[in-house]
Amino acid sequence: MLDSLFRPRAVAVIGASTKELSIGNRVIKNLIDFGFTGAIYPINPNAEEIRGLKAYKSIFDCPDGIDVVHMVIPAKFVPQAVEDCGKKGVKHIIINSGGFAETGPEGAAIQNDFLERARRYGIRVFGPNCQGVINTDPAIRAYCNFTFTRPEPGFISIVALSGGVAEVIHQAFAQMGVGTRIYASNGNAVDVTIPEILEYLGGDEGTRVIVTYVEGLRDPANFLRVATQVAARKPILAMKAGRTKEGARAAASHTGGLAKEDIATDLIFDKAGILSFRDEGHLIQAAVAFASQPIPRGNRIGIITNTGGPAVIATDVLVAAGCTLPPLSAPTHERLKAALYPEASVGNPVDVLATGTAQHYRACLDAMMEDEAFDGVFVNFVTPFFVDNEAIAREIVAVNRARQKPIVCNLMTDPRQWAEVVRILREGEVPCFPLPGEAARAMAALVRYRALRDRAPRTIRSFPNLKGEKAGRILEKARKAGRSRLTAEEAYRLLEAYRIPVARWKAVSTPEEAAEAAAAIGFPVALKADASELLHKTDRGGVALDLGSASAVKRAAQEMKKAFDYPDLRFLVQRFLPGGLELILGARAEEGLGHAVVFGLGGVLVEVLKDVVFALTPVSTAEAREMLDAIQAKALLDGVRGRPGVDREALVEMIEKLSRLLVEHPEIQEMDVNPVLAFPDRAVAVDVRISIL
Repeated sequence: MLDSLFRPRAVAVIGASTKELSIGNRVIKNLIDFGFTGAIYPINPNAEEIRGLKAYKSIFDCPDGIDVVHMVIPAKFVPQAVEDCGKKGVKHIIINSGGFAETGPEGAAIQNDFLERARRYGIRVFGPNCQGVINTDPAIRAYCNFTFTRPEPGFISIVALSGGVAEVIHQAFAQMGVGTRIYASNGNAVDVTIPEILEYLGGDEGTRVIVTYVEGLRDPANFLRVATQVAARKPILAMKAGRTKEGARAAASHTGGLAKEDIATDLIFDKAGILSFRDEGHLIQAAVAFASQPIPRGNRIGIITNTGGPAVIATDVLVAAGCTLPPLSAPTHERLKAALYPEASVGNPVDVLATGTAQHYRACLDAMMEDEAFDGVFVNFVTPFFVDNEAIAREIVAVNRARQKPIVCNLMTDPRQWAEVVRILREGEVPCFPLPGEAARAMAALVRYRALRDRAPRTIRSFPNLKGEKAGRILEKARKAGRSRLTAEEAYRLLEAYRIPVARWKAVSTPEEAAEAAAAIGFPVALKADASELLHKTDRGGVALDLGSASAVKRAAQEMKKAFDYPDLRFLVQRFLPGGLELILGARAEEGLGHAVVFGLGGVLVEVLKDVVFALTPVSTAEAREMLDAIQAKALLDGVRGRPGVDREALVEMIEKLSRLLVEHPEIQEMDVNPVLAFPDRAVAVDVRISIL
């Protein structure tokens, strides 16, 4: 549906102006200067011509077949102009002007008016309050935009709501001499959405990599659905803004307090297979590599250099990012020993020396391309005056054009003196960066994307004999009672309905009953005060552990009864299980997405250590296993310093069942299962809090 927006046959500009310092004039200038291959129709009732083109009094005076109309007119005139475009048969309208819903009720009414008219005529609206689109395809050359960057044709497409950030990214590519394909900044996005544009770019053969900048997701579920499909076909590189805002919401549970404000966007990126960045420079550098390089088969990188220090810097960055530098195979080592200067350092990195020639570089490149030990090649290339640098550049390009394995180059040169070297590498589509760290991060991004593509299938496991209806009745009872929190008794029964193991327990009403229950369960026991409004029991003296007799249980219950004046106060007696590793499971509802499930180190120090990871529901078996491997204290799960490891599969199954509970009961808002005690042969929940809508 968006093809005629990005590949228009004719463009009209309502609000075209004779004033050079105006958007209505600039759009015309950009279309002309960029070489738009279609027809351009300036519309201005008071002008005969604009920028040498005939001006038309109205849209009705223009020839038929207009695909795109720019509107650069005050908001109050837009609804009628949209009506006129509908009668003319226009397919798309780009509204550059503002003054709509972002300004208040009056602007919102105008926006609703023009949207209703557009829908009636089947017109798609891009914007308002936006820059527009660009398509560098030589067959189109559509610069339907008022910005200033003049991109060369390339393979990187950019999509973002924020025109300012999108233009910064676009300009950075231009300054690097890297071409782009399609550019789209849709401002208020009242009709054409980011997911629609992503879907279009996913099907565009000229787009090899998509770059997007996100400030917020209006329809996160749809974004996730579309991005997952597109990212399976080509790389999506994304950056999320607003990561340092604090205090967006207060939370009554550990899980809520641990979840960052932007956790949902991070999780969407991860679940969809999007490569996420926190720095626009790193994103831009990565996109340059993706635009021309094949995806590596793995993380094994070979380094070729003619200077030592930059190779050391690159090595540090690559290894820190999860890459490895394997040694040369014996045949490759002997081959390069014979091909290079005797003084050259033949290893990984291979240092051909500052006097290394084009033949030396070619020998190393060919050897690493043929050596199965390497998945990509990193080239440090400084341009000394005493070698033929242009010849070296041509050999790098010759190998790069074969696209056997990715090549990334750290080109250390003065581009004014060695302009021809820069030109050869640029035209040969070799991604070059002036700093070794930049080049290494670009290579690492290619490796990260390979890891995303190689992730285990996201298969959702089914479990027999789960009692979803029983859980529903528990939740409904609490809701009818007007409560937003479950009692511990209700929460435990909810877990048991989904066969999530819980330490043996019993809920009672009096200290005497607590003592009897403890004797029946078996000592030692834990005693917990339980009421729907009682939070953080440990901090307030509502938990007594390792009680070894009925009298001790009774005394503890009597003290709690004096300390807590809740009308629904009860006592939960539970088997005390010493020695397990304390972990946390939990969840927080994310609007439009389901829940973010948390896993990590638990107990009373959970909010101090904050060693946790999150995943969006539904959580697959593979994702649950990845969660276990992602915490910093992963070694504790495997066993350290004589302490045995824990039953990882029991934890994986617990995460999956918890996910199933959340998917089937979205009314759950927050949940803490803390701690979960993990042992070598099992994992058991020993405390749980649940809040509901």
